[in-house]
Amino acid sequence: MAKQYERIAGQLRERIRAGELKPGQRLPAETALAKEHRTSLPTMRDALALLLSEGLIDKKHGVGNFVRKPRNLVRRDNARHQWEKDRARAGEAERQTTGATERDTGLTISDLEFRATFADVPANEDLAEHFGVAAGTLLLERVYRTNHRDEDVPFNIARSYLVRDMIAANPALMDPSNEPWPGGTQNQLHTVGIELDRVVERVTARPPTVEESEELGLQGGVAVIVLRKTSIDTRGRVVEVSDVVLPGDRTELIFTTNLARW
Repeated sequence: MAKQYERIAGQLRERIRAGELKPGQRLPAETALAKEHRTSLPTMRDALALLLSEGLIDKKHGVGNFVRKPRNLVRRDNARHQWEKDRARAGEAERQTTGATERDTGLTISDLEFRATFADVPANEDLAEHFGVAAGTLLLERVYRTNHRDEDVPFNIARSYLVRDMIAANPALMDPSNEPWPGGTQNQLHTVGIELDRVVERVTARPPTVEESEELGLQGGVAVIVLRKTSIDTRGRVVEVSDVVLPGDRTELIFTTNLARW
């Protein structure tokens, strides 16, 4: 049997979904809501906490509770890698028209704000094992954050690792001012003679860290999806490892597997 706070949350949830309470609209004060629903203030706060955990409202301390404005949904499918490879050898003008983020979100380049930070880091045991190199081998760590201009949080946090020696032939790849790079990582690798053969993606989920919750704007109870992408070239070498942290409340992962016919 539903508890009182769950019934109240259900009533408010229906009003939000029906559009009676609009995105961005401020809810009445908690005391006013408690009076309206003929309940105690603690019970009302429990109901609001439930809606907060579901991502339906935002709480601004000292200001009030607001119906959450839906953030842009990211739909990431496994066809994106072939799409990127098909463009890797295209001319720069074609590569500049749209990138993987625009493909996944349906947005245009002008809708987006892009940030990239680069650093040289020694390979830890995990990355060294993945790349098949000695621990301590110098890697280029690239951290990417892209967000809609009207939103204050990124779609995800992506950390990409490349072995420095593999890309040393093109110093432009080590310069973050060249980002966003038209054609993405596959074109970057193409400039140093690397062609990808396959991409392996491992997907897990976990609670976010405090830092991830703050940066991705996650409410209580929302998990993150963690995607490790391993790119393998035509010589069988691991040439890139990327760890992407995606917010569970606005990310869809779509996998299509074509099956051979009998």
